[in-house]
Amino acid sequence: MWSCIKDFFTYETTKSVVVKSWTIGIINRIVQLLIITYFVGWVFLHEKAYQVRDTAIESSVMTKVKGFGVHNDKVMDVADYVTPTQGASVFCIITKMITTENQVQGFCPETEKKFSCSQDIDCMSRLNKPGSYGILTGRCVPFNDTVRMCEIKGWCPAEIDTVEITPMMEVENFTIFIKNSIRFPIFNYTKGNFLSTITSSYIKQCNFDKVNNTYCPIFRVGDVIQYAQQNFSKLANKGGVIGIKIGWTCDLDKADDQCNPSYSFTRLDAMSQKNSVSPGYNFRFAKYFKMENGTDYRTLIKAYAIRFDVLVNGNAGKFNMIPTLINMVAAFTSVGVGTVLCDIILLNFLKGAEQYKAKKFEEVSDSQLDTHKDGLYRSQLSLRRSETIMKSSDSGAFSIERYS
Repeated sequence: MWSCIKDFFTYETTKSVVVKSWTIGIINRIVQLLIITYFVGWVFLHEKAYQVRDTAIESSVMTKVKGFGVHNDKVMDVADYVTPTQGASVFCIITKMITTENQVQGFCPETEKKFSCSQDIDCMSRLNKPGSYGILTGRCVPFNDTVRMCEIKGWCPAEIDTVEITPMMEVENFTIFIKNSIRFPIFNYTKGNFLSTITSSYIKQCNFDKVNNTYCPIFRVGDVIQYAQQNFSKLANKGGVIGIKIGWTCDLDKADDQCNPSYSFTRLDAMSQKNSVSPGYNFRFAKYFKMENGTDYRTLIKAYAIRFDVLVNGNAGKFNMIPTLINMVAAFTSVGVGTVLCDIILLNFLKGAEQYKAKKFEEVSDSQLDTHKDGLYRSQLSLRRSETIMKSSDSGAFSIERYS
């Protein structure tokens, strides 16, 4: 116990030892150079650690689609093929529709093959399971002259979605207009994706491309799908989800015209390309009407669409003294890592390590081991007389030099 107490109440002070060795000196300077290069090149110049950053970007997106197409011998405009109609950041362009007209509430046979039957008992076993298009009644009824199906109660006639429909290929030439405004709240900085040099005449004729018109806010659908590395024919036939990403990385220490958006494109439902169970993207909606006698009827539409998600992200940075000082202190402190590495090599791997240990570590006790006339204490660790010890010009520093 007493030994533990004595070990606890100890004090360590720094002792400076100068080692004149080419090997350890070169290692020390190389490590220091690497650390300084890292902080100057990566931390300060690349990562701009002298700035305070705002990543809580606030964003508003408005969209508008233009174009005409032909589907089932009908001319389609924006009101027919775009949903929802509010012009939000997420919208769909319908490329193919399977319609089931004049549906009314009643009883009718199912249309999927798994509900085929020969007698009522085949359908009774399915009563506790949902039908595809309605509630099963448990009866087996004729579907046509040769096939019988389980009966449902619901909107009749039931949908048949296995028919082949040609997609609206004109969608490839439709255009998407995107208006984006952003704000970085920490700096109260606002900006939009309309550059100050953009004019109304330029907007009417430009289309975005990655070489000549990198800041044009009008995107051709075919180009967007090509930039996302997708095939338009497959997307038009089965549907899919495409992401239009707008990135804002702004250095507010520079001029305002240097803060501009960058656009990138990707397919967001990549898993549906590998899944044969539910490929692509589709949804159903209905248009409701009323007969003269008050009976409701509807037209059911199964729509295959390309969904576009406009995603906005970004961050802004501006010079601030606090992160600058913190990172400068970290840089100066990290230079000392070279000393730690060199000590490990010096005390464990170089020839004469014991000699270096004797010079670097010395234990002094309060007990007077050997009192001289001058009243000084002698160290518990006696130094080898064969070593050449020279006091340096610095107080408390020793210089060690190896002689061959």
